[in-house]
Amino acid sequence: MGKYIFKRIGYMLVTLFIIATFSFILMKMLPGSPLTAEEKVTEAQRAIIEAKYGLDQPIFVQYLKYLGNLVQGDLGVSFQLKNQPVTDILMAGIPVSAQLGFWALMLGTFFGMLLGLLASIKHNTVFDYAANVISVLGISIPSFIFAGLLQYYVGVKLGWLPIAFWGTPQQMIMPIISLSIFPMAISSRFLRTEMIEVLGSDYMVTAKAKGVSQFSLIFKHALRNALIPLITVMGPMAVSLMTGTLVIEQIFSVPGLGEQFVRGVMTNDFSIIMGTTLLFAFLFIVIILVIDILYGIIDPRIRLAGGDD
Repeated sequence: MGKYIFKRIGYMLVTLFIIATFSFILMKMLPGSPLTAEEKVTEAQRAIIEAKYGLDQPIFVQYLKYLGNLVQGDLGVSFQLKNQPVTDILMAGIPVSAQLGFWALMLGTFFGMLLGLLASIKHNTVFDYAANVISVLGISIPSFIFAGLLQYYVGVKLGWLPIAFWGTPQQMIMPIISLSIFPMAISSRFLRTEMIEVLGSDYMVTAKAKGVSQFSLIFKHALRNALIPLITVMGPMAVSLMTGTLVIEQIFSVPGLGEQFVRGVMTNDFSIIMGTTLLFAFLFIVIILVIDILYGIIDPRIRLAGGDD
């Protein structure tokens, strides 16, 4: 197990290096510069600022300096936010985005599992058809559409909840619900499909013939095996929820990573864009590693032997 984990960590570092390299190259290929938005800056002032940040140096020199700073945990400074360190900016937005993504994932997964479980038990009934319709709608319709509908009907028409901002429980409800629709639909479809397959397998038929109760069949045997594919998609889905908050945060004026990232894109703030990209990549890779390890915990048939892939 230890050798396996160390090997995966090595893969993580290589992957992060590749992502850092490509993000740097793509940023340099973008038209303009972080100083493009500064219309009042003269050419002489622009040259001084570029020299200060090393933007006047050859691309390869800038790249080596960028990698050297990354090794030291330095993501650079923001060109638009008064030279604030990007690390500090991200650390200020992470708690809000993480809280929004966490509760959306928990809420969506919980109700998705209930929906999928009910659909598999009531297979080919009206409950199953209704669950399929809800899942298809949840996957097909973007979260920002649900956000707009909630804002208009629940916030404006009914006046039950505030339509923007973040902090109070009332302000958190609509953003979390909007973001939880997609994980609910994914969880429902995956669990329904796997449960139907597991319940129809030979060993489940044999267990039922031996007099095992319906409760034990579903919750002690079938559900445990059906959770493995669900956990496989939950990891990437957790990271996608954090990236998905980029849009939801703009709609509901949530002060998370989305606000800073969109501002960085609009102003060509390379440091913020690359820092946010690396953060999401790091989270994605770590979660994939955790999922691989969880396989051996959830299913006794799967064991991660040291050094085995």
